[in-house]
Amino acid sequence: MEQWALIEADLHETYGIDVGDRALLRARSWRWLRVRILGLLSTECRIQRHFAPPEPKTPKGVR
Repeated sequence: MEQWALIEADLHETYGIDVGDRALLRARSWRWLRVRILGLLSTECRIQRHFAPPEPKTPKGVR
């Protein structure tokens, strides 16, 4: 969970989930949260870029 700040920001931006809302997290299961965190990896967001950064562009004419 070293990247929790990225996950927290992405959960809010992507799903509107405020992880500071204790009532919400008590009402939901760990599985519910886990599915959403894993879902972030298939979206364009901070945590996805952290774990799968874009490949560097090569100059034209260079292979």
